[in-house]
Amino acid sequence: MKNQLDRRTFLSGLVATGTFAAFPTVFGATQRPRNISPNEKVNLACVGIGNRGADVVKAMAETGQVNIVALCDTQLGAKHTQEILKLFPDAVHFTDFRAMFDKMGSKFDAVTVAIPDHSHFPVAMLAMSQGKHVYVEKPMAHSFRQIDLMMRSEKRHKVACQMGNQGHSEANYFQFRAWTEAGIIKNVSKITAFMNSARRWHGMVVPDFKPGQELPDMLDWDLWTATANSHPFNNAYLNGEWRSWYEFGNGALGDWGAHIFDTCHEFLHLGLPTEVDPVFIEGHSPFIFPQASTLAFRFPKRGEMPPVELTWYDGVKNLPPLPATFGGAVVDPNIPPPSTGAIDTKVNPPGKVIYGEGLTFKGGSHASTLQIIPKDAAKDLALPIVPKSPSNHFLNFIRACRGEETCRSSFAVAGPLSQTMGLGVIAQRVNAKLIFDPARRQITNHKVANELLNGVPPRKGWEQYYRM
Repeated sequence: MKNQLDRRTFLSGLVATGTFAAFPTVFGATQRPRNISPNEKVNLACVGIGNRGADVVKAMAETGQVNIVALCDTQLGAKHTQEILKLFPDAVHFTDFRAMFDKMGSKFDAVTVAIPDHSHFPVAMLAMSQGKHVYVEKPMAHSFRQIDLMMRSEKRHKVACQMGNQGHSEANYFQFRAWTEAGIIKNVSKITAFMNSARRWHGMVVPDFKPGQELPDMLDWDLWTATANSHPFNNAYLNGEWRSWYEFGNGALGDWGAHIFDTCHEFLHLGLPTEVDPVFIEGHSPFIFPQASTLAFRFPKRGEMPPVELTWYDGVKNLPPLPATFGGAVVDPNIPPPSTGAIDTKVNPPGKVIYGEGLTFKGGSHASTLQIIPKDAAKDLALPIVPKSPSNHFLNFIRACRGEETCRSSFAVAGPLSQTMGLGVIAQRVNAKLIFDPARRQITNHKVANELLNGVPPRKGWEQYYRM
């Protein structure tokens, strides 16, 4: 970690100010998005077309309201990209997203970004700077500062941006909104959130980064690395395995937090926590995520709403305390599988418990709706009618590109959620309690953790994405 933190020439002065605002715009005047008529299809370029990226491309196509005009992947032609290449034979192919923008930037209106967490940022920033609408998988980016810049860019360039936590456009979203507006969910003081399925890094012990291996023929490793530190290629980083490493991913919290407590975060107006306390860490490592962790996020009072403590549990045996009335888990049958294996929703499925004034709620992940526990507590309640979703998450984005709807998980909404999860990742990484000042946007009690807010200084040739 020390070697990474020593590379701070590019970020000199930023720790003190906590901002990137001093950097000028590189690409000239702001470019506005093209006006797209209601009857017109959105021309779409897709960056990342294998694994989860393939699911995103297909879901966009299934809206019936897009033309897939360009496909880009750093492993273009590899086995996991073949399905999409065959499904859209007329799309132009690229390995380098920068070449795609240079050669076809005038031919597409929007971009999907479904690639490893550490490389979301440069693609999204370039797209927004050119007036392109952006759909990016969760979490938005890899560092707190990157997310700050993406939120600013969304506002500056007036583009439609959606983070891919698809439950934010389904039943859970509309129920949570209706129940908070009706006062069914009120004065929440405690939330328990948990993800106890086995993860890729469970059982791994690594003393260092992996040794170099021979590069596959169909991989541009330099592009795959993007703004991150340079490391020799190793297959242990590819095809979802990057989630295991602090260098590239965001662990169980970054992968699942947005699917479990995103509606709590938005409709309870949680914003950013003032404390993140790693009350339990099993198997701490400077390279990969813990074998198990319990993180207490403490959010201050918001207006008349009381402070909230949200406690996150991950790890197969690190099970949360649940109410005696919890009963069976709430499971969304439509959870998409990971790129390898499957999430076991029968043993320790993900979920949450929300403790409000007079009522306790249990829920699952993604689109699954809340239930009041015990059931008898709801028998005399006049529950509001919950409206049906007018559009799934993908159609919502496409309609937003045309100005017909607003993105439900815009960067303005998803940014603070992603930053909250990012603070949790920093607490896991340094294995220490963090005191965070939301106004100054700094960690005030831990110098190394505060420096980690900035993320890795970009490699030479990648600095410009921080200036757009």
